[in-house]
Amino acid sequence: MKKKYRKGRKEVARFMRRLYRKGLTTTSGGNISLRVSGDIILITPSATDKGEMRWKEIGIMTIHGENLTPEHKPSIESEMHLSIYKTNSNVKAIVHAHPVYASSFTAMNSKPDTSLTAEARAICGEPVFVPYALMGSSELAEVTARYSEKADVMLLENHGIITTGASLLNAFDKIEVLENAAKMTIITSLAGKSKGLNQKQLREIDKLFR
Repeated sequence: MKKKYRKGRKEVARFMRRLYRKGLTTTSGGNISLRVSGDIILITPSATDKGEMRWKEIGIMTIHGENLTPEHKPSIESEMHLSIYKTNSNVKAIVHAHPVYASSFTAMNSKPDTSLTAEARAICGEPVFVPYALMGSSELAEVTARYSEKADVMLLENHGIITTGASLLNAFDKIEVLENAAKMTIITSLAGKSKGLNQKQLREIDKLFR
């Protein structure tokens, strides 16, 4: 069974290393998962060095929470990942991390402005703000799954960012572009010269890309 999912496990490990190299998460923070079938999820484990993640460390779980790799401790947020997959059959990958600039907005009860560039709007759409719940809790899993039906980019209050997508590349792209949008929001705010896309332009982008 483990050999069957080697390719997917390698992909998950590669994107976690990439997430760390890009400065979008810390050594112990963040988690990534990939749905490889209707019932099987590959997910990064707990208490491992994210910057040196190897494919053999990637856990295999059923969507119902059974750990098929008991030698690896499941991520503290595994319930959150599984709840999103159960709620959204179209979600194939999830990236959760704590990029500094975007996560700063989760502590300000505001959102990065994704209307500043066409790329940010096309990739991230309009993010949603998810009310606070203790990390790793069933409450967080429940509320995040509910909000995942509204948007594929979510800001977890006083916590971090979670993105969903049709592939790991798709979900990773969203968190990277959101971090850039957060930087631009801060820069334009400090400069006092923010000028975003107008409503007509936003509708055109949403119709074409979202």
